[in-house]
Amino acid sequence: MRKPFSRRSLALLAVLAALVTAAVLSGVPGAEAPEGAHTAGTQQATEPSGASPPPAGAAGENAATRAAAPEAQGTLGPAGPERDCVPRISEDLYLTDTSPAAAALELSRAAYGCAHEVGLAFAAQPDAISTLLSRGIRGPLLLVGSSFDTALAEEVRRLAPERIVAAGIDSRVLSDPRILGDALADFAVEPVPVDRGATFPPEGATYDRVWIVHDAGVAAPLAALGHRIGVGVVAVAGDIRAASPEARELISGASEVELLSDFGEDAAWQLDVIRRGDEIPGGGLLMFDADPPRRLVAMYGHPTTAGLGVLGEQGPSEGVDRLRSIAAGYGADGARVLGTFEIIATVASADPGADGDYSSETARDVIRPWVEVAAANDVYVLLDLQPGRTDFLTQARIYEEFLRLPHVGLALDPEWRLKPNQVHMRQVGTVDAAEINQVAEWLAGLVREAALPQKLLVIHQFHYAMITNRPRIETPPEVAVLIHMDGYGDQGTKQGTWNTLTGAPDADGFYWGWKNFYDEDSPMAGPDRVLNLTPTPVFVSFQ
Repeated sequence: MRKPFSRRSLALLAVLAALVTAAVLSGVPGAEAPEGAHTAGTQQATEPSGASPPPAGAAGENAATRAAAPEAQGTLGPAGPERDCVPRISEDLYLTDTSPAAAALELSRAAYGCAHEVGLAFAAQPDAISTLLSRGIRGPLLLVGSSFDTALAEEVRRLAPERIVAAGIDSRVLSDPRILGDALADFAVEPVPVDRGATFPPEGATYDRVWIVHDAGVAAPLAALGHRIGVGVVAVAGDIRAASPEARELISGASEVELLSDFGEDAAWQLDVIRRGDEIPGGGLLMFDADPPRRLVAMYGHPTTAGLGVLGEQGPSEGVDRLRSIAAGYGADGARVLGTFEIIATVASADPGADGDYSSETARDVIRPWVEVAAANDVYVLLDLQPGRTDFLTQARIYEEFLRLPHVGLALDPEWRLKPNQVHMRQVGTVDAAEINQVAEWLAGLVREAALPQKLLVIHQFHYAMITNRPRIETPPEVAVLIHMDGYGDQGTKQGTWNTLTGAPDADGFYWGWKNFYDEDSPMAGPDRVLNLTPTPVFVSFQ
């Protein structure tokens, strides 16, 4: 559970996020920060109830200045060893100006009564910031925005440092009276070159607090500043679950996570997924949006009979070994291959059965050994439904205990979805997008509730009419929706079916899969032919 955000964390977040964001947006040293940069594009938790606005004060007075140690205000002269220059951040710190130079000044005023050293760098030079931090500056970092100004000079005088360490600023600039006048005349200034190899945070660093941003360019200098106060920084473009393994480890180890960018309404449950730590077999939290990309190669069939597919020709342990040979060649394009059991969980029946639905539900105890062996061997599982006259969601609920596991997804087979008074083998079944959406929504709820990695939802199709209103199928982020072209026959016919299904206007909204039939295809396509299809299949099954 996320800890509540403190005023202190909100304040520091606002200071440093605005500072660095404005610096990066400026593009070059000295550029002005855009008006309102401290709020645009930022999302963070609502301040705890009871939080109040900055206390009223005299015109021009700021709460950050009032929060600094009283004895430090206006102090001049070198900071001797007897002086306490340890930084302290007030719980009541509020920013009044979030342009880079002003924000750095307010943070300095709030945290430091004095300083043995002051670091000085351009706000738009993250390498210079890292250089100063790598030197262990004993004091605040002051940033130069559009220009050196009077306020910066006054802050240096107030801090009364023994020396100023300036990174990336030419000594001629520092000594030019036209720029700072005599503001630095009383202080020792040490210009240092920018160390392009200086990086923060150090490798292996862990943090109790982590900030997440969209822009990697913002993350680099922010990580340097955050490390100084014990905050880690992670950059993720888009879905938070797409974070690198190192970033996910940093997030899961933190007790406080704050969003500096707008990640949308899905961010909260996506963070829960990272914290829980369950992954898709082979690693990662997203089924196909991964690096390297993932491709599932599956054996299809029923556990108790070889008559419905290759999966039933052996037990689960032997099935793991056979998957390795079946999957050979399907990683030739650099994809990471994930072996998969596609288990027919409900079987279309010629008889109505006791419940009259023309579908036979496989007992969970028959499926469980396959699910357990798969979990132990980094194999994915798909439960395939042939519902007859009932609906897909009703049957999916039967296997909820398995679908709450991180390595189990669902496949829907519309060929065997009957309307009232229909029977199998007299027509091709159909399903409407609305019924598929019910299943997708239910699966998405399981993902959020149990903090699971993204689930795969496969929909079989070999004729366009099998799915009515296909463009209306919803693809929630919790679920990767894939259309599986499972027609059989000669390769020319199969290629034509593939082109028809994948050439429809809505095709780009789905992932795509291809099915090989050992007995019915003539000939069966090999890896080279399958991987040359457009779009390239990310799921290949064998029956």
